[in-house]
Amino acid sequence: MAGNRGPTDPPPPPPPPPDAAGAAGPAAAEPPARRRRRPWSLVPRIGRAGDARPARHPAPGEHRFPCDRCGSEMRYEPGTDELVCDYCGNRRSLEDAVPAGPAIAELDFRAALAARLPEAEMEEHRIARCPNCGAEIELGPDVQATTCPFCDTPLILDTGTRRQIRPGAVLPFVLAEEQARDAMTRWLGSLWFAPNGLSEYARKGRRLNGVYVPFWTFDAQTRSRYSGERGTVYYETRTVMRDGRPEPRQVQRIAWTAVRGRVARFFDDVLVLGSTSLPKTHTDGLEPWDLTQLAPYRPEFLAGFEAEAYRVALEESFTEAREKMDRHIARDVRFDIGGDRQRIHGIDTQISDVTFKHVLLPVWLAAYKFRGRSYRFVVNGQTGRVQGERPYSVWKIALAVILALILAGVGGYFYGGR
Repeated sequence: MAGNRGPTDPPPPPPPPPDAAGAAGPAAAEPPARRRRRPWSLVPRIGRAGDARPARHPAPGEHRFPCDRCGSEMRYEPGTDELVCDYCGNRRSLEDAVPAGPAIAELDFRAALAARLPEAEMEEHRIARCPNCGAEIELGPDVQATTCPFCDTPLILDTGTRRQIRPGAVLPFVLAEEQARDAMTRWLGSLWFAPNGLSEYARKGRRLNGVYVPFWTFDAQTRSRYSGERGTVYYETRTVMRDGRPEPRQVQRIAWTAVRGRVARFFDDVLVLGSTSLPKTHTDGLEPWDLTQLAPYRPEFLAGFEAEAYRVALEESFTEAREKMDRHIARDVRFDIGGDRQRIHGIDTQISDVTFKHVLLPVWLAAYKFRGRSYRFVVNGQTGRVQGERPYSVWKIALAVILALILAGVGGYFYGGR
Protein backbone atom coordinates (compact mmCIF):
# COMPACT_ATOMS: atom_id res chain seq x y z
CA MET A 1 0.00 0.00 0.00
CA ALA A 2 2.95 2.30 0.17
CA GLY A 3 4.57 4.16 -2.67
CA ASN A 4 6.46 1.96 -5.04
CA ARG A 5 9.86 3.61 -4.61
CA GLY A 6 11.59 4.83 -1.51
CA PRO A 7 13.65 8.06 -1.45
CA THR A 8 16.94 6.16 -1.62
CA ASP A 9 15.98 3.49 -4.13
CA PRO A 10 18.28 3.24 -7.16
CA PRO A 11 17.26 5.23 -10.24
CA PRO A 12 15.11 3.52 -12.86
CA PRO A 13 16.85 1.61 -15.63
CA PRO A 14 17.57 3.45 -18.86
CA PRO A 15 15.06 3.07 -21.70
CA PRO A 16 15.73 0.52 -24.44
CA PRO A 17 17.42 1.70 -27.61
CA PRO A 18 15.26 3.29 -30.29
CA ASP A 19 15.33 0.18 -32.45
CA ALA A 20 13.80 -1.94 -29.66
CA ALA A 21 10.29 -2.12 -31.05
CA GLY A 22 10.53 1.62 -31.78
CA ALA A 23 9.20 2.45 -28.31
CA ALA A 24 11.88 4.71 -26.90
CA GLY A 25 12.50 7.49 -29.39
CA PRO A 26 11.94 11.19 -28.62
CA ALA A 27 8.52 11.09 -30.15
CA ALA A 28 7.52 8.15 -27.94
CA ALA A 29 8.73 9.98 -24.82
CA GLU A 30 6.47 12.92 -25.55
CA PRO A 31 3.54 12.47 -23.13
CA PRO A 32 0.06 13.02 -24.50
CA ALA A 33 -2.18 15.76 -23.20
CA ARG A 34 -3.23 15.20 -19.62
CA ARG A 35 -6.60 13.49 -19.46
CA ARG A 36 -8.94 14.59 -16.71
CA ARG A 37 -10.47 11.91 -14.56
CA ARG A 38 -13.88 10.82 -15.71
CA PRO A 39 -16.75 10.40 -13.25
CA TRP A 40 -16.14 7.11 -11.51
CA SER A 41 -18.03 4.63 -13.62
CA LEU A 42 -15.95 2.04 -11.75
CA VAL A 43 -17.80 2.78 -8.52
CA PRO A 44 -20.70 0.36 -8.09
CA ARG A 45 -23.29 0.57 -5.38
CA ILE A 46 -22.32 0.26 -1.73
CA GLY A 47 -23.62 -2.83 -0.02
CA ARG A 48 -22.95 -5.09 2.88
CA ALA A 49 -19.95 -7.39 2.86
CA GLY A 50 -22.07 -10.29 1.74
CA ASP A 51 -23.31 -8.35 -1.29
CA ALA A 52 -19.82 -7.89 -2.76
CA ARG A 53 -18.28 -10.70 -4.73
CA PRO A 54 -15.24 -12.36 -3.15
CA ALA A 55 -11.97 -10.97 -4.42
CA ARG A 56 -8.39 -12.05 -4.45
CA HIS A 57 -6.46 -9.23 -2.79
CA PRO A 58 -2.99 -8.69 -4.23
CA ALA A 59 -0.06 -9.72 -2.10
CA PRO A 60 2.37 -6.92 -1.12
CA GLY A 61 4.81 -7.92 -3.83
CA GLU A 62 2.12 -7.39 -6.46
CA HIS A 63 1.63 -3.71 -5.67
CA ARG A 64 3.99 -2.74 -8.46
CA PHE A 65 3.20 -1.14 -11.78
CA PRO A 66 6.25 -1.21 -14.07
CA CYS A 67 6.15 0.81 -17.25
CA ASP A 68 5.73 -1.42 -20.29
CA ARG A 69 8.10 0.84 -22.23
CA CYS A 70 11.09 1.39 -19.97
CA GLY A 71 10.44 -0.70 -16.86
CA SER A 72 10.37 2.22 -14.42
CA GLU A 73 7.70 2.32 -11.75
CA MET A 74 4.57 4.20 -12.75
CA ARG A 75 2.63 6.45 -10.41
CA TYR A 76 -0.99 7.53 -10.16
CA GLU A 77 -1.51 11.02 -11.57
CA PRO A 78 -3.88 13.08 -9.39
CA GLY A 79 -7.09 14.18 -11.03
CA THR A 80 -6.98 11.55 -13.76
CA ASP A 81 -7.78 7.88 -14.23
CA GLU A 82 -4.26 7.10 -15.40
CA LEU A 83 -0.88 5.85 -14.29
CA VAL A 84 2.07 7.85 -15.66
CA CYS A 85 5.78 7.09 -16.02
CA ASP A 86 7.89 10.10 -15.06
CA TYR A 87 10.88 8.66 -16.91
CA CYS A 88 9.53 8.21 -20.43
CA GLY A 89 6.09 9.86 -20.25
CA ASN A 90 4.15 6.68 -20.93
CA ARG A 91 0.56 6.63 -19.69
CA ARG A 92 -1.78 3.77 -18.97
CA SER A 93 -5.45 3.81 -18.08
CA LEU A 94 -6.39 2.33 -14.71
CA GLU A 95 -8.84 0.07 -16.47
CA ASP A 96 -5.92 -1.42 -18.40
CA ALA A 97 -3.65 -1.93 -15.35
CA VAL A 98 -5.32 -4.75 -13.42
CA PRO A 99 -8.96 -5.78 -13.02
CA ALA A 100 -10.97 -3.64 -10.63
CA GLY A 101 -11.75 -4.95 -7.16
CA PRO A 102 -15.16 -5.63 -5.68
CA ALA A 103 -17.80 -3.08 -4.76
CA ILE A 104 -17.35 -0.93 -1.68
CA ALA A 105 -18.68 -3.10 1.13
CA GLU A 106 -20.21 -2.03 4.44
CA LEU A 107 -18.76 -4.39 7.04
CA ASP A 108 -20.61 -5.63 10.11
CA PHE A 109 -19.35 -3.83 13.22
CA ARG A 110 -20.24 -6.57 15.71
CA ALA A 111 -18.59 -9.21 13.55
CA ALA A 112 -15.41 -7.14 13.48
CA LEU A 113 -15.36 -6.79 17.28
CA ALA A 114 -15.75 -10.54 17.58
CA ALA A 115 -12.94 -11.11 15.03
CA ARG A 116 -15.38 -12.79 12.65
CA LEU A 117 -14.78 -10.70 9.53
CA PRO A 118 -14.31 -12.63 6.28
CA GLU A 119 -10.71 -13.55 5.60
CA ALA A 120 -10.78 -11.45 2.41
CA GLU A 121 -11.25 -8.29 4.52
CA MET A 122 -7.95 -8.78 6.37
CA GLU A 123 -4.39 -8.43 5.14
CA GLU A 124 -0.80 -8.26 6.34
CA HIS A 125 1.00 -4.91 6.17
CA ARG A 126 4.72 -4.25 6.35
CA ILE A 127 4.94 -1.43 8.87
CA ALA A 128 7.61 1.11 9.79
CA ARG A 129 7.03 3.07 12.99
CA CYS A 130 8.41 6.59 13.34
CA PRO A 131 10.40 6.95 16.59
CA ASN A 132 9.69 10.69 16.68
CA CYS A 133 5.96 11.24 15.99
CA GLY A 134 4.72 7.63 16.26
CA ALA A 135 3.29 7.46 12.73
CA GLU A 136 3.12 3.97 11.23
CA ILE A 137 3.77 3.93 7.51
CA GLU A 138 2.95 1.00 5.26
CA LEU A 139 5.91 0.00 3.11
CA GLY A 140 6.17 -1.52 -0.32
CA PRO A 141 8.18 -4.71 -0.78
CA ASP A 142 11.20 -2.97 -2.32
CA VAL A 143 11.52 -0.05 0.10
CA GLN A 144 14.74 -0.37 2.10
CA ALA A 145 15.09 3.18 3.41
CA THR A 146 12.66 6.07 3.77
CA THR A 147 11.70 8.97 6.01
CA CYS A 148 8.51 9.78 7.88
CA PRO A 149 6.24 11.97 5.70
CA PHE A 150 4.85 13.60 8.85
CA CYS A 151 8.08 14.80 10.49
CA ASP A 152 10.93 13.85 8.10
CA THR A 153 12.56 11.45 10.57
CA PRO A 154 14.45 8.43 9.15
CA LEU A 155 12.36 5.31 9.69
CA ILE A 156 13.34 2.00 11.19
CA LEU A 157 12.27 -0.66 8.70
CA ASP A 158 12.64 -3.85 10.77
CA THR A 159 9.34 -3.58 12.61
CA GLY A 160 7.73 -6.58 10.94
CA THR A 161 4.20 -6.98 9.65
CA ARG A 162 0.79 -6.43 11.18
CA ARG A 163 -2.56 -8.00 10.40
CA GLN A 164 -5.22 -5.34 9.97
CA ILE A 165 -8.56 -4.69 8.33
CA ARG A 166 -7.82 -3.89 4.71
CA PRO A 167 -9.01 -0.59 3.20
CA GLY A 168 -12.33 -0.96 1.46
CA ALA A 169 -12.32 2.37 -0.35
CA VAL A 170 -10.00 5.18 -1.33
CA LEU A 171 -10.62 8.80 -2.22
CA PRO A 172 -8.07 9.42 -5.00
CA PHE A 173 -5.90 12.52 -5.06
CA VAL A 174 -7.40 15.28 -7.19
CA LEU A 175 -4.77 18.00 -6.63
CA ALA A 176 -1.24 17.55 -7.91
CA GLU A 177 1.67 18.62 -5.71
CA GLU A 178 2.09 22.01 -7.39
CA GLN A 179 -1.61 22.79 -6.96
CA ALA A 180 -1.40 21.84 -3.28
CA ARG A 181 1.68 24.05 -2.86
CA ASP A 182 -0.14 26.99 -4.47
CA ALA A 183 -3.09 26.51 -2.09
CA MET A 184 -0.74 26.45 0.90
CA THR A 185 1.09 29.57 -0.31
CA ARG A 186 -2.19 31.45 -0.69
CA TRP A 187 -3.21 30.37 2.80
CA LEU A 188 0.08 31.53 4.29
CA GLY A 189 -0.24 34.86 2.46
CA SER A 190 -3.66 35.43 4.01
CA LEU A 191 -2.40 35.06 7.60
CA TRP A 192 -2.28 38.19 9.70
CA PHE A 193 0.97 38.88 11.54
CA ALA A 194 2.89 36.23 9.56
CA PRO A 195 6.56 37.13 8.95
CA ASN A 196 7.37 38.75 5.63
CA GLY A 197 8.73 36.26 3.16
CA LEU A 198 7.17 33.19 4.77
CA SER A 199 5.06 32.37 1.71
CA GLU A 200 8.04 32.70 -0.60
CA TYR A 201 10.15 30.58 1.71
CA ALA A 202 7.49 27.86 1.76
CA ARG A 203 7.13 27.96 -2.02
CA LYS A 204 10.87 27.42 -2.47
CA GLY A 205 11.06 24.80 0.28
CA ARG A 206 11.29 21.06 -0.08
CA ARG A 207 8.66 18.95 -1.78
CA LEU A 208 5.30 18.07 -0.30
CA ASN A 209 4.52 14.48 0.68
CA GLY A 210 1.36 12.87 -0.60
CA VAL A 211 -0.07 10.55 2.06
CA TYR A 212 -3.28 8.54 2.23
CA VAL A 213 -4.51 8.97 5.80
CA PRO A 214 -6.73 6.26 7.38
CA PHE A 215 -10.29 7.02 8.43
CA TRP A 216 -13.27 4.99 9.58
CA THR A 217 -16.84 5.63 8.45
CA PHE A 218 -19.86 4.34 10.34
CA ASP A 219 -23.49 3.79 9.35
CA ALA A 220 -26.19 3.15 11.94
CA GLN A 221 -29.93 3.24 12.47
CA THR A 222 -30.96 5.03 15.69
CA ARG A 223 -34.28 5.30 17.50
CA SER A 224 -34.46 7.54 20.56
CA ARG A 225 -37.01 8.17 23.31
CA TYR A 226 -36.74 11.43 25.19
CA SER A 227 -38.27 13.39 28.04
CA GLY A 228 -38.03 17.11 28.54
CA GLU A 229 -39.90 20.39 28.68
CA ARG A 230 -41.22 22.80 26.08
CA GLY A 231 -40.95 26.49 26.98
CA THR A 232 -43.40 29.10 25.71
CA VAL A 233 -42.38 32.72 26.08
CA TYR A 234 -44.99 35.26 27.23
CA TYR A 235 -44.84 38.74 28.72
CA GLU A 236 -46.32 40.33 31.82
CA THR A 237 -46.77 44.01 32.43
CA ARG A 238 -45.19 45.20 35.65
CA THR A 239 -45.12 48.67 37.14
CA VAL A 240 -41.72 49.98 38.18
CA MET A 241 -40.70 53.32 39.65
CA ARG A 242 -38.47 55.51 37.52
CA ASP A 243 -37.46 59.03 38.63
CA GLY A 244 -40.15 58.86 41.30
CA ARG A 245 -42.93 58.05 38.85
CA PRO A 246 -44.57 54.68 38.12
CA GLU A 247 -43.82 53.30 34.68
CA PRO A 248 -45.18 50.11 33.00
CA ARG A 249 -42.61 47.59 31.77
CA GLN A 250 -42.88 44.30 29.84
CA VAL A 251 -41.25 41.39 31.68
CA GLN A 252 -40.49 38.12 29.89
CA ARG A 253 -41.76 34.90 31.40
CA ILE A 254 -41.54 31.27 30.24
CA ALA A 255 -44.26 28.68 30.75
CA TRP A 256 -42.81 25.12 30.83
CA THR A 257 -44.75 22.03 29.76
CA ALA A 258 -43.52 18.47 30.27
CA VAL A 259 -43.13 16.53 27.01
CA ARG A 260 -42.12 13.07 25.86
CA GLY A 261 -41.50 11.79 22.36
CA ARG A 262 -39.50 9.72 19.91
CA VAL A 263 -37.11 10.57 17.11
CA ALA A 264 -35.29 8.37 14.60
CA ARG A 265 -32.34 9.00 12.32
CA PHE A 266 -30.21 6.93 9.97
CA PHE A 267 -26.57 7.97 10.04
CA ASP A 268 -24.54 7.53 6.86
CA ASP A 269 -20.73 7.74 6.72
CA VAL A 270 -19.97 9.31 10.10
CA LEU A 271 -16.27 10.05 9.60
CA VAL A 272 -13.65 9.38 12.30
CA LEU A 273 -9.89 9.83 11.96
CA GLY A 274 -7.92 6.60 12.35
CA SER A 275 -4.53 8.31 12.77
CA THR A 276 -2.74 9.93 15.70
CA SER A 277 0.14 11.37 13.67
CA LEU A 278 -1.46 14.76 12.99
CA PRO A 279 -3.21 17.17 15.36
CA LYS A 280 -6.92 16.42 15.22
CA THR A 281 -7.64 20.14 14.87
CA HIS A 282 -5.72 20.05 11.58
CA THR A 283 -7.54 17.05 10.13
CA ASP A 284 -10.97 18.23 11.35
CA GLY A 285 -10.25 21.55 9.65
CA LEU A 286 -9.77 19.81 6.30
CA GLU A 287 -13.46 18.86 6.17
CA PRO A 288 -15.74 18.58 4.31
CA TRP A 289 -14.76 15.61 2.16
CA ASP A 290 -16.92 14.56 -0.77
CA LEU A 291 -17.28 10.89 0.11
CA THR A 292 -19.55 10.30 -2.87
CA GLN A 293 -16.29 10.16 -4.86
CA LEU A 294 -14.96 7.17 -2.92
CA ALA A 295 -13.75 4.41 -5.21
CA PRO A 296 -13.26 0.73 -4.37
CA TYR A 297 -9.74 0.25 -3.05
CA ARG A 298 -7.20 -0.42 -5.78
CA PRO A 299 -3.43 -0.36 -5.18
CA GLU A 300 -2.96 1.69 -8.36
CA PHE A 301 -4.30 4.76 -6.59
CA LEU A 302 -1.44 4.49 -4.10
CA ALA A 303 1.30 4.19 -6.70
CA GLY A 304 3.79 6.98 -5.99
CA PHE A 305 2.24 7.91 -2.63
CA GLU A 306 2.63 6.88 1.01
CA ALA A 307 -0.12 5.24 3.06
CA GLU A 308 -0.44 5.38 6.83
CA ALA A 309 -1.65 2.39 8.82
CA TYR A 310 -4.50 3.09 11.21
CA ARG A 311 -3.59 3.37 14.90
CA VAL A 312 -7.00 4.20 16.37
CA ALA A 313 -8.80 0.91 16.91
CA LEU A 314 -12.24 0.30 15.47
CA GLU A 315 -14.01 0.15 18.85
CA GLU A 316 -12.34 3.37 20.04
CA SER A 317 -13.30 5.11 16.80
CA PHE A 318 -16.93 4.06 17.23
CA THR A 319 -16.98 5.78 20.63
CA GLU A 320 -16.15 9.06 18.89
CA ALA A 321 -18.72 8.32 16.18
CA ARG A 322 -21.37 7.82 18.87
CA GLU A 323 -20.52 11.23 20.34
CA LYS A 324 -21.09 12.81 16.94
CA MET A 325 -24.37 10.90 16.55
CA ASP A 326 -25.54 11.93 20.01
CA ARG A 327 -25.02 15.61 19.19
CA HIS A 328 -27.18 15.24 16.08
CA ILE A 329 -29.83 13.34 18.03
CA ALA A 330 -29.95 16.09 20.68
CA ARG A 331 -30.59 18.65 17.93
CA ASP A 332 -33.35 16.42 16.54
CA VAL A 333 -34.91 16.20 20.00
CA ARG A 334 -34.88 19.99 20.47
CA PHE A 335 -36.53 20.42 17.09
CA ASP A 336 -39.14 17.78 17.97
CA ILE A 337 -39.90 19.43 21.33
CA GLY A 338 -40.53 22.72 19.55
CA GLY A 339 -41.71 25.86 21.34
CA ASP A 340 -39.53 28.86 22.13
CA ARG A 341 -37.23 27.10 24.59
CA GLN A 342 -36.34 23.45 25.22
CA ARG A 343 -35.08 21.46 28.16
CA ILE A 344 -33.87 17.89 27.69
CA HIS A 345 -34.04 15.67 30.77
CA GLY A 346 -33.03 12.40 29.18
CA ILE A 347 -32.48 10.59 25.87
CA ASP A 348 -32.50 6.81 25.54
CA THR A 349 -31.12 5.73 22.18
CA GLN A 350 -31.32 2.27 20.66
CA ILE A 351 -28.74 1.74 17.92
CA SER A 352 -28.84 -1.07 15.36
CA ASP A 353 -27.48 -2.17 11.98
CA VAL A 354 -24.04 -0.70 12.65
CA THR A 355 -21.66 -1.07 9.73
CA PHE A 356 -18.31 0.49 8.92
CA LYS A 357 -15.69 1.03 6.24
CA HIS A 358 -11.93 1.53 6.44
CA VAL A 359 -11.17 4.31 3.93
CA LEU A 360 -8.08 6.23 2.84
CA LEU A 361 -8.30 9.99 2.23
CA PRO A 362 -5.68 12.08 0.39
CA VAL A 363 -3.56 14.65 2.26
CA TRP A 364 -0.54 16.65 1.14
CA LEU A 365 1.91 17.28 3.99
CA ALA A 366 4.61 19.90 4.35
CA ALA A 367 7.07 20.51 7.18
CA TYR A 368 9.19 23.67 7.07
CA LYS A 369 11.85 24.98 9.39
CA PHE A 370 11.60 28.77 9.46
CA ARG A 371 14.08 30.76 11.55
CA GLY A 372 14.95 27.80 13.71
CA ARG A 373 11.42 26.48 14.32
CA SER A 374 9.48 23.73 12.55
CA TYR A 375 5.96 24.20 11.22
CA ARG A 376 3.60 21.63 9.69
CA PHE A 377 0.92 22.22 7.09
CA VAL A 378 -1.70 19.87 5.67
CA VAL A 379 -3.68 20.29 2.45
CA ASN A 380 -6.85 18.43 1.55
CA GLY A 381 -5.83 16.52 -1.58
CA GLN A 382 -9.38 16.71 -2.92
CA THR A 383 -10.45 20.31 -2.25
CA GLY A 384 -7.25 22.24 -1.47
CA ARG A 385 -8.41 23.32 1.98
CA VAL A 386 -5.37 24.11 4.18
CA GLN A 387 -4.70 23.83 7.89
CA GLY A 388 -1.48 24.13 9.84
CA GLU A 389 0.78 25.77 12.34
CA ARG A 390 1.89 29.31 11.72
CA PRO A 391 4.65 31.61 12.96
CA TYR A 392 4.00 35.16 14.18
CA SER A 393 6.00 38.29 13.44
CA VAL A 394 6.82 40.06 16.71
CA TRP A 395 7.48 43.28 14.83
CA LYS A 396 4.11 43.22 13.07
CA ILE A 397 2.30 42.56 16.35
CA ALA A 398 4.21 45.35 18.09
CA LEU A 399 3.43 47.76 15.25
CA ALA A 400 -0.27 46.85 15.38
CA VAL A 401 -0.34 47.45 19.16
CA ILE A 402 1.36 50.84 18.73
CA LEU A 403 -1.09 51.88 16.02
CA ALA A 404 -4.02 50.77 18.16
CA LEU A 405 -2.73 52.84 21.09
CA ILE A 406 -2.26 55.87 18.85
CA LEU A 407 -5.78 55.56 17.46
CA ALA A 408 -7.21 55.11 20.96
CA GLY A 409 -5.32 58.21 22.14
CA VAL A 410 -6.53 60.31 19.23
CA GLY A 411 -10.08 59.14 19.76
CA GLY A 412 -9.88 59.88 23.48
CA TYR A 413 -8.51 63.37 22.80
CA PHE A 414 -11.32 64.34 20.47
CA TYR A 415 -13.99 62.68 22.60
CA GLY A 416 -12.68 64.32 25.80
CA GLY A 417 -12.48 67.73 24.16
CA ARG A 418 -16.19 67.82 23.49
